[in-house]
Amino acid sequence: MSDEIYFIAGARPNFMKIAPLVHQSVEQGIKFKIIHTGQHYDYNMSRIFFENLNIPEPDHYLNAGSGTHAYQTAKVMIEFEKLLLIEKPKLVVVVGDVNSTIACALVAKKLFVDVAHVEAGLRSFDRKMPEEINRVLTDQISDLLFTSEKDAEINLENEGIEEQKIFFVGNVMIDTLITNLEKAKLLDTYKSFGLLKNEYALITLHRPSNVDIKEDLIKIVDALNYLTERIKVFFPVHPRTNKNLIGFGLYDQLISENLIIAEPVGYLDFLNLMINSKLILTDSGGIQEEASYLGIPILTLRENTERPITVENGTNTIIGRDFDLLKRYINDILASKYKKGQEIEGWDGKAARRIMEIIKKKYFDINTDV
Repeated sequence: MSDEIYFIAGARPNFMKIAPLVHQSVEQGIKFKIIHTGQHYDYNMSRIFFENLNIPEPDHYLNAGSGTHAYQTAKVMIEFEKLLLIEKPKLVVVVGDVNSTIACALVAKKLFVDVAHVEAGLRSFDRKMPEEINRVLTDQISDLLFTSEKDAEINLENEGIEEQKIFFVGNVMIDTLITNLEKAKLLDTYKSFGLLKNEYALITLHRPSNVDIKEDLIKIVDALNYLTERIKVFFPVHPRTNKNLIGFGLYDQLISENLIIAEPVGYLDFLNLMINSKLILTDSGGIQEEASYLGIPILTLRENTERPITVENGTNTIIGRDFDLLKRYINDILASKYKKGQEIEGWDGKAARRIMEIIKKKYFDINTDV
């Protein structure tokens, strides 16, 4: 067994979550390797994040690519097992809830390598979401469970996870945001698209429940057209969404001059677009957190959220399929009648430090004050 930790990253949100852990490992003198599973393989959804976040190139690239959930998960497992059979790290650190998360956790545990799950305990309580399955199963086999909000701790305890495995540490996504906020403010990304500060809406959509069924996507297109009648809209289109807009013949229905459609952008550019926007419409989990920290009104096109703190203390509202409710909240935001949100415990830029101090104490026999 080596003296290294493996950080697993496979999809766009993972890179933001491992970045502060990597930086803290360097600062605390902990050896590590970055394993890129290749779940996201588009340049703007993968490689550019390593450049933006100032983290080293991956030590290993598993080249999983796209495919069904079963195919993608199996491909990651097969390739990751080959790697672990050559050299076993002290600990495998997985983040979030993507297929790479559960795949690498399973392989590690079956080869008797401990697993730490960052962002443990988040629950939407919707087993139709593949991410929910990944979360629950990963938590059940993890040795260390690092939570970002108090509700997550309660969820884990209710599922029978031993208390001594659970650590409330805060939110690593917010660590990354805080680290990069000033750099993002210096960019002119929003201006380069002809946008004016606080005078546009930012849209992201990618979940199968929203974009894979034509009838549902038609309703979302109608909602976007309603929004463009009131404010300029910037829409960096996810590859999955782009494919279905083309396949369903819906691009012709997005006809407003107030709508700017673009390819996905890198992390710093997207952060610049966020902080200068009037409102955000999304189905992303991480963006709910980032917008809440920034105090930007955010409307989530989902029936539920695994991040309830963003609704309770943040600036998030769950819209579901209620497009009349969506229109009401759009009008409230544009009239400056929307909730402001408040400070959230543990979202202070120090979550990664707390995580790595716990790991250092447990796996490297070094006492630190946590």
